Amino acid sequence: FCLGLVLAAGHARSMARGPKRHLKRLNAPKHWMLDKLGGIWAPRPSTGPHKLRECMPLIILLRNKLKYALTGKECKYILMQRLIKVDGKTRTDLKYPAGFMDVISIEKSDEYFRLVYDIRGRFNVLRISKEEASYKLARVKKLEMGAGGVPYVVTHDGRTIRYPDPNVKVNDTVKIELADNKITDIMTFETGNIAMISGGKNTGRVGTIVHRERHPGSFDMVQVKDAQGHIFATRLSNVFVIGKGTKPMVSLPKRKGIKKTIMEERTERPPKQ
Repeated sequence: FCLGLVLAAGHARSMARGPKRHLKRLNAPKHWMLDKLGGIWAPRPSTGPHKLRECMPLIILLRNKLKYALTGKECKYILMQRLIKVDGKTRTDLKYPAGFMDVISIEKSDEYFRLVYDIRGRFNVLRISKEEASYKLARVKKLEMGAGGVPYVVTHDGRTIRYPDPNVKVNDTVKIELADNKITDIMTFETGNIAMISGGKNTGRVGTIVHRERHPGSFDMVQVKDAQGHIFATRLSNVFVIGKGTKPMVSLPKRKGIKKTIMEERTERPPKQ
């Protein structure tokens, strides 16, 4: 009996009691750029369309990136006035996870932003026009048949779209109109198309797809060539097609996804006074 109690107590100690609600500041994703000495805790993103380490909560976006608030309380006031939209839907959760290719709209100030990666793998809150804010790109992760023989696709941002175009395949990118959630264009995953890397060491780099190496039982690799002619390889799951040919469908950050060596960056920097 005593042994049973001990075993039960040990089991209870190792058992998770519900979802985790805390995140220490040192364990927060590095691309949030939080300072170490700014407290013990960091905002833990709510569960949502993007993974915890591949997203940015709205509180970080408003306070640390856009500088529209000084404190978390001010962020709450902004959100509770229903001023912030993510992908065309009003969000009031401080910790709502915005992620890659999401459109942030602030209609009161007529400002629109898209979350894309910069060359160092951090989120760049890129200012875009109102016309560009009406759509987003989404990578197709799954293509399956649902109940009643209804085909559907699942995208990287958690959308389920029924009855997609028959030409849509896994790894392609679709252009989605945010107003009605309809697919209006398809960017196929094929050599010659421009893509952005959304994971791994080369996150944020942009180039054209050169070659796909198939490795049955392992990870398929893709070779990508950037605008300067440098060729690099990454996993297939990290390649996000953003246009047809060499013309991207979305605005790119300042460096256009071209990674430079430390020496090249140093020569471009203005000399110290």
